[in-house]
Amino acid sequence: MEKLRMQEGFAIEEEIDLSVVDEILDKRELTIHNDDVNTFDWVIESLIEICGHTAIQAEQISLIVHYKGKACAKSGTFSKLKPMKDALIDRGINATVD
Repeated sequence: MEKLRMQEGFAIEEEIDLSVVDEILDKRELTIHNDDVNTFDWVIESLIEICGHTAIQAEQISLIVHYKGKACAKSGTFSKLKPMKDALIDRGINATVD
């Protein structure tokens, strides 16, 4: 684990975990986009299996996508969200990491 040592004045030293800093700076969103092809059941099932959502969370996201055109399904780092995006696209669901 790489650490950065910072000095505040001459008396206090703090260690900052750079992996935590990277995660904060690399905040992304997995966005699901509406289409006229996929059923609610398919999108809900996919969100449960791929993103780890509960049935209620997945249903709410699918309704937001339907009425608003898109919705954030998950937040996190690009490296965490890209495999989820790819898995959703493999199922025919329109998804992006923004």
